[in-house]
Amino acid sequence: MLGWTKWQDFRSAQQEIELPAGPVAHIPVTIRYIDAGQASKGTLLLMHGIPTWGYLYHAVIPLLVQAGYRVIAPDFLGHGWSDRRDRFDRSFQDQARMILALLDALNLSSVDVVGHDTGGAVALILAIEHPQRVNRLIITNSVCYDRFDDDMLDFGHPLRWKGRPVADLVDALEESLAAGLSNGSRLTPEFRAGIIAPWASEEGKLSLLRNASALNANQTMALVDRHVSISAPTMILWGMEDPWQKSADGVQLSEEIPGALFKPLHGASHWVQQDAPDEFSAALLEFLDGR
Repeated sequence: MLGWTKWQDFRSAQQEIELPAGPVAHIPVTIRYIDAGQASKGTLLLMHGIPTWGYLYHAVIPLLVQAGYRVIAPDFLGHGWSDRRDRFDRSFQDQARMILALLDALNLSSVDVVGHDTGGAVALILAIEHPQRVNRLIITNSVCYDRFDDDMLDFGHPLRWKGRPVADLVDALEESLAAGLSNGSRLTPEFRAGIIAPWASEEGKLSLLRNASALNANQTMALVDRHVSISAPTMILWGMEDPWQKSADGVQLSEEIPGALFKPLHGASHWVQQDAPDEFSAALLEFLDGR
């Protein structure tokens, strides 16, 4: 059975690819990603948000692979162990361009798409602007409309954070991890260390500041009048105790996307993949299997 007991094992399992200059940035960029399982039922693209990386899905991926899916779980530009140089933008549109280039490099014409947090905004862009690439769409506790977490926006002010020690950033991230879990026992030492690891250096800190500075409600508000154009079968899967991305946003999304299903996960908060991995996976598979 596929599984990772330590974040270092997950990182070691990641593959690396260089995407050429042009489609994504003016320079080639390296992307780290998990590619696991056989596509007997299809291929799933799992997208994380800020301040996480592909490791957010470490407890979910084995369950999806066991169910018969190939799973692609990349680290976004500037996130995790993908390219973190201070030489390119990290906007939602730029992340979408990276995903399209990655799918092209992997010869994947279309996939089932799961987007969490800022990854949800990227998923919406893909479904709206590149519908031929999205078979089915799952949006979970997503950044949408003009609701953005104040803590993440604060990280985007270099004058406030650039001169502060890495330890201050780690403390703030630890508070965020705890606030985004309903089940305290799920804040394991391994999860805490794994999510924080990419940022616990001067290079990582600067990359997180640049990622946060790319948060912009104009990018999500530019999608609102196009939610109705989404043609992919859609499920809005929401941890109902999220202190940041409120369930009302998920309900509104489900009402604006034609035929979308709203699926609440009670007793789960923002980091729903860690908070309730079995329930998250079961809901995902139920939707994908058409049940």
